[in-house]
Amino acid sequence: MLIIVKNFSKVMLSALLFGSTLASCHQSSGIDHNRGPETRGEGVYSDKSLRAYHPPIEVTFVREIGDGLEDILKALPDETLEDNRWSQLYEQVLGIQIKYKWAVRSEQYHKKLDIMLASGDIPDIVKVNAQQLRQLSHAGLIQDLTQVYKEYASPLTQQVHRQEGSGTLESGMIDGKLMGIPETDSSIEKAMFLWIRTDWLDRLELLPPKTMDDVLAISKAFTEGDPDGNGLQDTYGIAATQYLWDPVMGLTGFMAGYGAYPNIWLEDESGKLVYGGIQPEVKQALKVLQDMYRHHEIDSEFIFKNGSKAKQLVADGKIGMVYGEQWGAFLLQSSRGGDPDAEWQAFPIVTDSGIAPKVPLKFTTSSFYAVRKDFAYPEAILKMFNLHLEKNWGKTAEYETYYNNVMPVWGLSPVTPFPADKNLKAYRQITEARRQGTTSQLQGEPGFIQGRIDRYLDKKEDGESGWGWEKIYGPSGAMSILDQYEDNHQLLFDAFAGAPTETMIEKQTILDNLQHDYFANIILGESIEQFDRFVEEWYRLGGADITAEVNQWHEDKKSRP
Repeated sequence: MLIIVKNFSKVMLSALLFGSTLASCHQSSGIDHNRGPETRGEGVYSDKSLRAYHPPIEVTFVREIGDGLEDILKALPDETLEDNRWSQLYEQVLGIQIKYKWAVRSEQYHKKLDIMLASGDIPDIVKVNAQQLRQLSHAGLIQDLTQVYKEYASPLTQQVHRQEGSGTLESGMIDGKLMGIPETDSSIEKAMFLWIRTDWLDRLELLPPKTMDDVLAISKAFTEGDPDGNGLQDTYGIAATQYLWDPVMGLTGFMAGYGAYPNIWLEDESGKLVYGGIQPEVKQALKVLQDMYRHHEIDSEFIFKNGSKAKQLVADGKIGMVYGEQWGAFLLQSSRGGDPDAEWQAFPIVTDSGIAPKVPLKFTTSSFYAVRKDFAYPEAILKMFNLHLEKNWGKTAEYETYYNNVMPVWGLSPVTPFPADKNLKAYRQITEARRQGTTSQLQGEPGFIQGRIDRYLDKKEDGESGWGWEKIYGPSGAMSILDQYEDNHQLLFDAFAGAPTETMIEKQTILDNLQHDYFANIILGESIEQFDRFVEEWYRLGGADITAEVNQWHEDKKSRP
């Protein structure tokens, strides 16, 4: 019986890259609360962008406590939310004392934040989304940070904000004024790979895919060919979840194989921007997915399963292929618990024509730090950004103290900017060290990664987290493919990389739910002609206005220096 999905609310995949590292080490940090950081503000940090306040100032925040942060704090009993290596660093180097007006679990956080914002009683610095930033700006509750940014953003902070073009910084602007400092996100990290059970390929004597027809043939074989050898037809060719665009086990990479890019804006032949989700290539991809679902190559209950529940099929050894980002290796590792011989490898996504695919990269910067209108030290947020980047990727970096010492301790900081290309850069440094035979000399992030791989390969650590690192950063890992994508100019960046338009803020959730419901129902068996109805409704319910606004942004951008 066909299940009709209505009014779907997004359920994002809960297993994150950092969640895999959280479980790998539960030990005392050994932090000395009487010890200052190795690098103090005076002398080394004499630049204005990192100059300390004398006397120290107090800066208030509010904080969301998710599972990741809670696990970090449990693993580091000598540190607390307000007294930890990062709070000490900000105070000792910058003279900034961090205080939280309140901190609550994720389940209550957003409701409590909305109530606080509506009351206007906000902390000195508050992390908000684009809609909330606009509301605070229109209400006159926050400061214009344009001049503050020019004066206090360090060269490294400016570089990080412009790594993927001008869109990151522009996304924090309202009416030409910088009203929020963007919490950097990385588009390039959203690149898709096709993860395949290579032990199943070998057992069924199949070759890695070169076209989408090959992908479909492998999917059929993984479903009908008993790849696990248990005599039952209980395996599925490809993974899917109720949120169609999950970063791992989603369908974004599959659709790109048909030239369909349902979540980004594209520039057409006339130079105008068009939304990828309403293009005819999407209709073709949906029809193929419908056929796969009908032939039981996709879990019949996928529409009821969020990422955590769908992951169980992987852990149970029932899934043969997964489209997903590079960190998917850590999720796929779960299959080795029940079958130590389970092997996965990342492959490039492929197309129906066999030509090199375009790999879609959605613009994802969506969080901003706004500063209360009458706060006397608006530059404090820039100084914290500057120091966070400096201590992790700058000349005085102490990576294993402040970023990752098996635990992702960067999460203790209330601000967490990072370079968009940091993982690709680490891979390239590792690759060059391998070529020269100098991997033992690697420092910082590349050294940490190679160390995890070495300990795994030398069987010097408990567990298998090193397996995941090797599948990402090894010679034939996911990062080697990303390097190839970039060298071959295959990366397709979202053509719209600005602040959400007025109609987006008002209607985007409605349109996203509309798209999800139509697409899910088509996969489940509704007529493919429903896609045409979706396109009509998308335009009518706000898409036409958004298209006009996006193209106005596009024209304005051309005229800017």
